[in-house]
Amino acid sequence: MPRLTMRVRPTGPPGYSETLPREPESAAPARRLVRMSCCVWGLEALAAAGAVIITELVANSVRHARRESIRVTVERPAEHRVRLGVVDFSKEPPVYRAAGPGDETGRGLVLVDALAAEWGTELLPWGKRVWAELCGEGEG
Repeated sequence: MPRLTMRVRPTGPPGYSETLPREPESAAPARRLVRMSCCVWGLEALAAAGAVIITELVANSVRHARRESIRVTVERPAEHRVRLGVVDFSKEPPVYRAAGPGDETGRGLVLVDALAAEWGTELLPWGKRVWAELCGEGEG
């Protein structure tokens, strides 16, 4: 059963996270977490792009990671900024590549790059976090 946690840090940004099974069906609860977080923070305008981005990040982890679970995180590092992340147990960084017209896969990170203000990968002792940030009004 997925576990949702909410963390309010006394000196940092608030955040929500959920541990989900590493399976394609986990994209739906990940999207709900993004939408809910954006709504709580009054950043509804970022929810649609955030839902697309988190779907692609989850799909990458499902396809390329190891172990049975992933961790989806949604944080608010600034007033008009949302940071989405997917943590998995693989140390292999995602590969950005342009898919050919006949390819059925390979467009996810191109989509993330187009929608996000910035994105990247953080290596962790046990795996990695692939993250993307969205900016709302008032943030550049």
